[in-house]
Amino acid sequence: MLKIKTPKTQRAARALEKRAPKLVENGKKTLILHGTKTSGVLNDVLTQIYHLKRGNAVKYTKKNKEIRPFESGGETSLEFYSLKSDCSLFVFGSHSKKRPNNLVLGRLYDHHVYDLVEVGVENLKPMESFMYDKKLAPKIGSKPFFAFIGEGFESVEELKHLKEVLLDLFRGEVVENLNLAGVDRLYVCTAISQTTVFFTHCALRLKRSGTTIPRMELVEIGPSMDFVVRRHRLPNDSLKKEAMKTASQQSKKVKNVSRDVVQGKIGKIYMPDQQVGGMALSNDIKGLKRQRREAKMKNSAKEDQAKKRKTDS
Repeated sequence: MLKIKTPKTQRAARALEKRAPKLVENGKKTLILHGTKTSGVLNDVLTQIYHLKRGNAVKYTKKNKEIRPFESGGETSLEFYSLKSDCSLFVFGSHSKKRPNNLVLGRLYDHHVYDLVEVGVENLKPMESFMYDKKLAPKIGSKPFFAFIGEGFESVEELKHLKEVLLDLFRGEVVENLNLAGVDRLYVCTAISQTTVFFTHCALRLKRSGTTIPRMELVEIGPSMDFVVRRHRLPNDSLKKEAMKTASQQSKKVKNVSRDVVQGKIGKIYMPDQQVGGMALSNDIKGLKRQRREAKMKNSAKEDQAKKRKTDS
């Protein structure tokens, strides 16, 4: 039997409450890891993704020999790091002769591997290779646009899966309202073939158009690269059903509470019979002290009258 530990300090209680399930979830954090062997291109890719996700990413620079996401038992260390850093997304890079410049993108549910997409990185152009006005540089934490170009994202199973993972990876926090002036970046994904996707990062430049809606121009700021889909693993039906559960929006009916248009929220309180007449009273009650004082004064008055009568007689 697993022992359920309870927090012993207020700090531990706040940490557990922060990680507890919520109706409105926090923004997803990304875990970036290196494999046993990596190449210079792959190191640049992981660094570029870390810069794009700055503020919502945790990067470990040490090599990890035990992590093999697609093999049974090879995800134990990955899940441990996910629990340690409280991350629900991960990017794992490895390099070998069979799979050069290999990048594994995945999602986790309850700190267990949910699904995986393995891609090969080709034709990398880092941010430093692009020349543009530094005023157009996107701000940290800004919301991006996404453009998926090509029929493959609707018909090919591998590209549909890659689309879902990329949306989760780069979209940031979910918001209800958005100011157009605060949107300053765009991710463009173009399906070149059934297995290859061109990925690039652009800045948005707003110009006058003579109407209330400004004209938008794209300025490529990098990074840009080609993703070649190699393998992917979808979640099983039972895990997917459990992960898709949502809390019911209907609030539970509270007893003895009603709402009125005029008076607002009205509540009824049950008060049992207190039986005041049979309650035991203490001797420290001020009312009893007053009664005793008055009785004493009356007794002293009667004694004085009795003494006067004796003296008169």
